[in-house]
Amino acid sequence: MKGFTLIESLMTIVILIIVLAAVTGLVSGLYRSYYYTFKQAQAIEEARRGIETMTREIREAQPGDDGSYIIEAANDYEFIFYSDIDKDKAVERIRYFIEGNDFKKGIVEPSSNSVKYAISSEKISILSKYIRNEPPVFHYFDGNMNELPAPARLKDTKLMKLYLVINFNPQKPADDFILESEVQLRSLKTNI
Repeated sequence: MKGFTLIESLMTIVILIIVLAAVTGLVSGLYRSYYYTFKQAQAIEEARRGIETMTREIREAQPGDDGSYIIEAANDYEFIFYSDIDKDKAVERIRYFIEGNDFKKGIVEPSSNSVKYAISSEKISILSKYIRNEPPVFHYFDGNMNELPAPARLKDTKLMKLYLVINFNPQKPADDFILESEVQLRSLKTNI
């Protein structure tokens, strides 16, 4: 009966280590790829839900309880308007904005003793954490689909477009996901 020589045993161990390293690398790569795909899909879904909520709320926009015009601010990275989002007969001040890489929503309820909006009582929630926008998020258009410059946005906006760039991993810019939406403002008056 003949046994394994020391060289044969060492070669078997080396081959086994190489195979284990290859399998470990493959499993690790698959796990990282799955993790990135899962987190990217989760970030896209969060942003999509936020946009759907925002679109619904903007369509129901109305003047503030204090007589404020429907749109308070229409900037490239911030949009402030009034709407009764919780159907309690009190019109809230709603602010959608980008802060860092976060897409956020702020809500101010009118004070009960007087019809004023205390900005210090704004409740802020994060809708999505992975926004990578360099171009403006909000775009405003008149009735002829002409994009509006800043001074005309408040009184002439008929349609608003939202453009979000979402990416869980900013080191992979090729994987940016573009999420776009349009909303037509229903209740706008032509004068402020």
